Amino acid sequence: MANEKIKSNFIYNALFQLSGIIIPLITLPYLTRVLHADGMGKYAFSYSVAYYFYIFIRLGLHNYGNRTIAYVKDDQHELSKTFFEIYAFQFFMGCSMSVIYLMYCIFLSSDKTLSFIFLLVVMAGGIDLTWALYGLEEFKVTSIRDISVKVLTAACIFAFVKDESDVWKYSLIYCNGFFISQVVSIPILKKRISYVKPKYQDIIVHIKPNLILFLPTIAVSVYKTMDKIMLGLMASEQELGYYHSCENIIKVPLALITALGTVMLPRMSNILSHGNDNSEAETIFDKSIAFVMFISSSVCIGIMTVSKEFVPLFFGEGFDKCVTLFNIILPSCLFLAFANVIRTQFLLPRKKDRLFIISLFTGAAVNLILNLILIPGFASVGAAIGTLAAEIVVCVVQAVSVYKEAHIGRNIINSLPFVLAGVLMYAVFSNYSPVILGNDILSLLFKIVICGLFYLAVLGVLWFGKIKIHYQGNNSVKKEKI
Repeated sequence: MANEKIKSNFIYNALFQLSGIIIPLITLPYLTRVLHADGMGKYAFSYSVAYYFYIFIRLGLHNYGNRTIAYVKDDQHELSKTFFEIYAFQFFMGCSMSVIYLMYCIFLSSDKTLSFIFLLVVMAGGIDLTWALYGLEEFKVTSIRDISVKVLTAACIFAFVKDESDVWKYSLIYCNGFFISQVVSIPILKKRISYVKPKYQDIIVHIKPNLILFLPTIAVSVYKTMDKIMLGLMASEQELGYYHSCENIIKVPLALITALGTVMLPRMSNILSHGNDNSEAETIFDKSIAFVMFISSSVCIGIMTVSKEFVPLFFGEGFDKCVTLFNIILPSCLFLAFANVIRTQFLLPRKKDRLFIISLFTGAAVNLILNLILIPGFASVGAAIGTLAAEIVVCVVQAVSVYKEAHIGRNIINSLPFVLAGVLMYAVFSNYSPVILGNDILSLLFKIVICGLFYLAVLGVLWFGKIKIHYQGNNSVKKEKI
């Protein structure tokens, strides 16, 4: 029954994550042609500033709130009590940050129109209860909610965004959708939780661990959000537009990886809270590593392989630099995927928060230093190099920290067939440009198909060889015993 729950939750969360990618993939070619790189850069800069205020409202709730609710969800009274103790501080931070952001809009913003529109994102942080729904493993509800809002948002983009001056319309449509998606979750949660008036001393108890798990959010924001702000300030809105457009494509493979981590964090926390046999958690961990390495190696390296055909067809004219950016940023997904499983299925469920925080701040420091050095001279390419270096450092630090406990060596060996298959696919086909009936779309689809078949064939050979070697090794051990 538990395995079925995990599968259904993963499917629902994967659908949600994919909707957040597929729908932008439908709208992005339209937006890049209508708003161009400058317009996309203006949007990305205003969003990044507002997002910083948003994360200061939610603090570490994505991990702390999710995990804490998962631990107490089987006790109705304790669940309700814990929820309101945690949410009281979130509400306070929501009000405080909204006022401060309003001051920013009035006195500091260079584009007041866009900044005032993004106030909706900041306000949404005070009512974002997704962490509680995830802790309750209510992934079906959140998926249906967000998919519906995203479809409506996409329809509005095509209906109202018509030229480069409509950046404000695009921003307003996005912000309204973001805010509405948080509002509709309130009545859903009311069905599971009863009001319990929180006491001041009980609220205080949750602040410190919440702030501790906010530290990783700050660290991640340095190379997920701050890099865009630095690009806007130190380079140009056009360079930021290239970088932002590439990031939207990279989110495709990350959707399934993130979906798995989001589902498994509360599940692993619940398994460990009941003192279950560690062998169950270990088996799930190993399978998760194999899954994310398959997704990241096939999709990420696959996008790199077809980027020369994909970029001009998808983004339109003037985005050629995205080919270079793809080849720099996409390999980071391999390291991000491996580290994501370590984080959500080993470090956080076992409350090894210190190791998690150290790894992220190390990566953030590397990223910040490289951005300061490289962005002035290399613009978006410099930011891409900083992101790649940060993800490598985070993954290495986390893997080394739990090398023996999590059997990292075994999982690295198990991951090699996926990575090698992807590297060989790129080496063979990256410079191959098929021409099918003079049609660019058919040519791209043909290349995707043959690359995919090649990847699967190589993976099959490598995996079969790995199993054969393992089988022969076991037989030799048995013979020695005899």
